[in-house]
Amino acid sequence: MSDKEIRDIPKRSFWVISGIALIWNVIGIATYLMTVTISIESLELMPIDERTLYTEVPLLVTSAYAIAVFGGTLACILLLLRKSLSVAVFILSLIAIIIQMGHALLISSLLEVQGLSASALPILLITIAAYLVWYSDSVRKKGWIA
Repeated sequence: MSDKEIRDIPKRSFWVISGIALIWNVIGIATYLMTVTISIESLELMPIDERTLYTEVPLLVTSAYAIAVFGGTLACILLLLRKSLSVAVFILSLIAIIIQMGHALLISSLLEVQGLSASALPILLITIAAYLVWYSDSVRKKGWIA
């Protein structure tokens, strides 16, 4: 076997990381769907300031949320199919997450309502998305995806 052939075979870690990333993004889709389909009854049970976090989200931010989770899921599927297009789709998902989380942290009243600890999840989401961009690009450079 040549060096090129050996290099093209992904290690087990590739499948594990890609699979976990897919599960993570599917959970993101579930969270998105729960957020955009929340019932009026559920909203009425929330304190007004918390309810506002759901009801006063601009369409651009909701659209970014959808692009982030559906794009991230598609990117994971492409990664598992060993397609280099996954890198570009992960980048798109990261940009959408930055838009969504930028709004949450800088424009909405999230930190006022839930406190500084509420910044942990947005920072984690951005970090994971950035890692997936880096990871997909690194496996592309290794020849594991084409």
